[in-house]
Amino acid sequence: MEAYTIFKSLCIIIVAAKLFGIVARKIKVPQVVGEIIAGLVIGPSVLGLVDQSDFLSQVAEIGVVLLMFTAGLGTNLHDLMRTGLKAFAIACAGVLVPLVGGTILYMAIYGFSPWGSPDFYRAAFIGVIMTATSVSITVQALKELGKLSTEVGTTILSAAIIDDVLGIIVLTFVIGMAGGEVQPVSVLLKTVLFFVFAFVVGFIIYKVFRWGDKRWPHTRRIPIMGLALCLGMAYVAERYFGIADITGAYVAGIILCSIHDSNYIAEKMDIESYMLFGPVFFASIGLKTTLDTVSGELILFAVGFIIVALVCKIIGCSFMAKLCRFNWGDSLKIGVGMMTRGEVALIVAQKGLSCGIISSAYFTPVILLILISSIVTPIFLKLLFTHGEKQDTPKTAKAQ
Repeated sequence: MEAYTIFKSLCIIIVAAKLFGIVARKIKVPQVVGEIIAGLVIGPSVLGLVDQSDFLSQVAEIGVVLLMFTAGLGTNLHDLMRTGLKAFAIACAGVLVPLVGGTILYMAIYGFSPWGSPDFYRAAFIGVIMTATSVSITVQALKELGKLSTEVGTTILSAAIIDDVLGIIVLTFVIGMAGGEVQPVSVLLKTVLFFVFAFVVGFIIYKVFRWGDKRWPHTRRIPIMGLALCLGMAYVAERYFGIADITGAYVAGIILCSIHDSNYIAEKMDIESYMLFGPVFFASIGLKTTLDTVSGELILFAVGFIIVALVCKIIGCSFMAKLCRFNWGDSLKIGVGMMTRGEVALIVAQKGLSCGIISSAYFTPVILLILISSIVTPIFLKLLFTHGEKQDTPKTAKAQ
């Protein structure tokens, strides 16, 4: 491929991703779904206007690192501490039940495999994809219902944040285990050492950034150094600890999420991601998705994947919420609010593809899961809250 032809590919990707993204937003579907479909349409499966290349893969990798950095910046540590153990317990159940459910689903369809075999790790990775929660759709639905600041709304938001952190840890562990010669104890030790390193070094870096933020508030040098920290942590995580680069980027975001200009850094990162790296990342998923690999077995898997992913989140989070002394109505609302999937699920799937654990064929079930969960979650939440208010009204009237 001639060097200059990459400009044509980037031009087509950006235009197509934005056009399809706008259409998706108009019909109340997440914009990322439109960008993924754009990649599918312009890719080899349909029009063949753009071919996947090493350069596009590298740009997409930068895109996923920036997305995780931005996700870390958006973490609210005060909310995490305010909801405390309840949100943590709900998040743990929201990770564990889908992880087990996804693993069993894969083995039930493709056959049970012994511990340590490549098929076992492939099955476990399907479970890892199911652990991710995207709360953006839920937050918008709760805003429209006026329930975001309630105990249920705050718990969902905090549990989703913790859910992503736990999901990244599980992802790191499974990728390390799937490395072949890597031993479980070694993976666990490296994971623990990385987070100890991140805590110690992160505290020092936080103090430095806080000092710089006071000295040069709202200046470009803060986002620039933030980007450098993101890329540096991504490199250190992968190179020295064998941890996924996206874990390092996410931790970098968490380190800076409490400084005064964290939103300013996020805005600057969003510009880069929105203009180039984000569209290329999501479109590249569509480019890698080949329709000729879709078989009856894969369709069966996709149906099971969607059902298990949605049901396991509801069961795990709802029952744990009930154990945390929420009533059954609020517990079910929390479970439903936690079942949406989005960017993190795609990021996890992309990482599995790059590591050779899963094939590109499995992007189709993931995309369908994001689409369906984004549509049904707001509908179910509205029904649950409306039904709950109807039940409360007669009691209130009778008391008066």
